[in-house]
Amino acid sequence: MSTARCCSLGLSSNAALQQAKRLLGARKAGHAGTLDPLASGLLMVLFGEATKFAGPLLDGDKEYMATLQMGAATTTGDAEGEVVERGPTDMTEADVRAILQRFRGEIEQVPPMFSALKRDGVPLYKLARRGEEVERRPRRVTIRELEFVGGSAVRPELRIRCSKGTYIRSLAQDIGAALGSRAHLSALRRTASGRFRIEEAASLEGLGAMAPAERQRRLRPLAELLVELPRAELDAQAAARLRNGQALPIPGLGEGIYGVYGPGGLVIGLGRSDGASLHPLRLTQATEKHR
Repeated sequence: MSTARCCSLGLSSNAALQQAKRLLGARKAGHAGTLDPLASGLLMVLFGEATKFAGPLLDGDKEYMATLQMGAATTTGDAEGEVVERGPTDMTEADVRAILQRFRGEIEQVPPMFSALKRDGVPLYKLARRGEEVERRPRRVTIRELEFVGGSAVRPELRIRCSKGTYIRSLAQDIGAALGSRAHLSALRRTASGRFRIEEAASLEGLGAMAPAERQRRLRPLAELLVELPRAELDAQAAARLRNGQALPIPGLGEGIYGVYGPGGLVIGLGRSDGASLHPLRLTQATEKHR
């Protein structure tokens, strides 16, 4: 089963995960997408069999509310770093709105040094803390929506809907440079992950105030993780064969990843179709019931 949690500013994703795991009495838990300690907002927490299906959530678009600070670049690209360079702050709100058009759609982005990407097995942020900087290849990401929603020209508040792998700190720095200045990320709040929105989430404080039975009722069913995938419906015999690792010939099934269901809507897991056969990918335990 799965649930969504509202993560507080300054709390690491793992700390939030451990609190939620304890409150729900779960033996196995994971999350689908790390939030930086600077950030707050939506953290998808998965329990039990749901931990096997973080992939669709990780691959989904994310939505953020971001506040930029113009006129200063920092060592980390956000408010936690030291200011290392200054720039002009004479831009207008119209200037900011106009420059955003350059960043909508598919763009190239250089990942920040303060990131979990690895070089020779070492996370870049560890190298950065040692004062080292290495070359990073630009990556293509997609900014689906980018809106000026408040604040001022010097401290604009933006709503961003983007593809996986997008670094909002890099986006903030690039926007500042495009305006002929410097900028860093002042605040960040994740408001959506895939189809799940922060309005549906329960805060850790709220969970702590609930009775145990009420906490369990806040859990979302496993099937909700797969709802945006095409469905493959199997009878009991076909489901058993798939669980045994056998590919199932299914003529007419398009290529791609499918949510696989057994009799009565039982979630079997994920399957991959090559256009002729359905192959097992990630499956639930046969001894447990999942809806």
